Amino acid sequence: MSRIPEKIHELTVGQLSARSGAAVSALHFYEAKGLIHSRRTPGNQRRYCRDTLRRVAFIRAAQRVGIPLATIREALAELPEERTPTREDWARLSEAWRAELDDRIAQLNRLRDHLTDCIGCGCLSLKSCVLSNPDDERGEQQAGSRLMRERR
Repeated sequence: MSRIPEKIHELTVGQLSARSGAAVSALHFYEAKGLIHSRRTPGNQRRYCRDTLRRVAFIRAAQRVGIPLATIREALAELPEERTPTREDWARLSEAWRAELDDRIAQLNRLRDHLTDCIGCGCLSLKSCVLSNPDDERGEQQAGSRLMRERR
């Protein structure tokens, strides 16, 4: 029985884009950020292992729920080199991200519910500012636009 050539198990960037639904530019960006890896042919063309499809699916799913790329990179770095994330990996990581997502959801709900009350001025002396000054914690310290100055 003849052996299947190794190159059949690899995808070009265009094939990976078509199969994953990610733009070629996104794949290049993911690679530049260390999220995926390719090898270069003698003609300097990228070739991706088929397992990269699962990594890209993992990255895109995590991005859709609001996980930053830096956090995704950290999660992928925990996996043995070049191993694709499994369902168990996703379950473990998504559980770890749950608290962060719950906090973001709570912040977004506060923003939605109080958006008409706040123009983002940063005055911090408002007793009811639930966006940048929940429970008026900063109002006890000092009045004025302290938060806006601190962010600069």
